[in-house]
Amino acid sequence: MAFARSDSGKNPPKMPTAIKLLIAGGFGVGKTTMVGAVSEIRPLRTEETLTDRSVGVDDLSGVEAKATTTVAMDFGRISIGQDFVLYLFGTPGQERFWFVWDELARGALGAVVLADTRRLADCFPSVDYFERRGTPFVVAVNCFEGAPVFDLDEVKLALNLGPDVPIMLCDARRRESGKEVLIALVKHAYGKRPTAAAH
Repeated sequence: MAFARSDSGKNPPKMPTAIKLLIAGGFGVGKTTMVGAVSEIRPLRTEETLTDRSVGVDDLSGVEAKATTTVAMDFGRISIGQDFVLYLFGTPGQERFWFVWDELARGALGAVVLADTRRLADCFPSVDYFERRGTPFVVAVNCFEGAPVFDLDEVKLALNLGPDVPIMLCDARRRESGKEVLIALVKHAYGKRPTAAAH
């Protein structure tokens, strides 16, 4: 009886390492835009149209033209060669959807906190959240047209960030800018892992 030759002796293809990252920040700061700009796949979005019911609930000052809002998450993906796949989860910005954050943050390597200098206080909840969880994060100041321009050291001081928290400028609309932020986050997060400190 003849048997087909088995390929079981060959090494199975190596699966890429999955890395989960969060994109967080206040309402209208550019989270959905950044995920969409950097994702290699069509991003999953859970946006709903803002209606009259949001009047008095959502603060639209500084983002009056915003017509939609994320109610659960944004999701995107970036492959880095054959070794790594970054899974990006954009968090909802409004307080009434913060209950989703704990589920999204589970297993995340780190987070980007997007900041808007017109509404800098809006990113305090994100900074506080990741500090409490011990999740490594970087702050990326999204450069909106017409927004006040401040020195990054001033922004860092205003947000009361620790000396080891990286802060940088970005344009959430540009793929390359978003990728630079994500690279900075991954480097920062791996640098804070206990195994990295032991070597």
